[in-house]
Amino acid sequence: MDLYELKRQFLEHLEIERGRSLKTLENYDHYPDRFLEYATVSSPSDLTDSTIREYRLWLNRQPASKNSKSKAISQQTLKKKTQNYYLIALRAFLKYLRKRGIESLSPERIELAKVGDRSLDLITQDELNRLMKAPSGASLSALRDRAILELFFSTGLRVSELCSLDRDLDLTANSFSIRGKGDKVRVVFLSEEARTALTQYLSKRDDIDEALFIQLGKAAKYAKSLRLTPRSVERIIKNHAIKAGITRKVTPHVIRHSFATDLLENGADLRSVQALLGHANIATTQVYTHVTDKHLQDIHHKFHGKRRT
Repeated sequence: MDLYELKRQFLEHLEIERGRSLKTLENYDHYPDRFLEYATVSSPSDLTDSTIREYRLWLNRQPASKNSKSKAISQQTLKKKTQNYYLIALRAFLKYLRKRGIESLSPERIELAKVGDRSLDLITQDELNRLMKAPSGASLSALRDRAILELFFSTGLRVSELCSLDRDLDLTANSFSIRGKGDKVRVVFLSEEARTALTQYLSKRDDIDEALFIQLGKAAKYAKSLRLTPRSVERIIKNHAIKAGITRKVTPHVIRHSFATDLLENGADLRSVQALLGHANIATTQVYTHVTDKHLQDIHHKFHGKRRT
C-alpha cells in the first residue's frame, strides 16, 4: 500500500476514531503532503533517517512567504515553530503506521527543532480598559462588539469557541459549557459586565438566526451565513484597538492572554487557570508564569526594604 493511500486512511482515523476537528484534519492533510511531495518515496519501509534529515534541511531553507511583495519578507525562511508543525504531523502519521503494524521509520527518530522560550503579546491594564470602552453608542454593532470584548475577557475563550456559540445561552446562570480543542468540554464563567453586555446586545436583535454573534450591515447582505467567522472577529478587535489608540497588534488571543495573567496576578493557582483556558498540558499554561514573575519582581522592587537606610 502506498503512502498516499495510508495518509488517506490516517485522516479517516483522526476524524472517526480520534474525533479531530475539521481544522485539525486540514492541517494533518496539508503538512504530510509537503513531505510526500519532497521525499518521492512510495513505500513506508523506504523512509530512512537520511530522508528525514534531508527533508529537515529542505524545510529550513523554505521561504516564509512565497507570495509576499516585500523583499525582506520573501527572503525570510520558515520559523522553527512552523517547521515543527510539519514534523509533528509527520511523527503522528508514523505513530499511526506503527499502531497498524506497518514497517516504517520509528516516530521517535524525528526530533523537533529547538525554539526559544515562547513570548506573549500583552497589553497593559490601561490599554485593556481603553479597548473595552472603544465600542461606544447604542447601535446594534456597538452592542455586539462590546459583548464580544467583555465575553473574551470574562471567559478566556478562543476565537473559534466564541464564534461557535449560539444565542440560547442561559444568561441567568453565571457559567456555561464550551467544547474546545480536542473535543474537550470545560466550564467558563460570566462576569457581571459580560452578562450585562450580552443582555443589551441580544435584546436589540430582531432576527431569528441561532448564532450568538452575527454579521451586520453590508457584510450580512452577501454572507452565506450570518454567523461571525474568526477572521471577522479578528478584524473587529483590530479596528477597536486602533480606535482606542493602541499601537501594538491586538488579537482575540491577546485578550485571552490578558484573562490568564489577570487571574494569576490576583492569586489564582496555575492548575485552575489551566482548566479555565482548556489547556491539555500544564506546560502550555506555565508560559504565563514568566509574566507574573516579572510582576512580582516589580512589586518586590517597589515595596521591599524601603525602611532601610
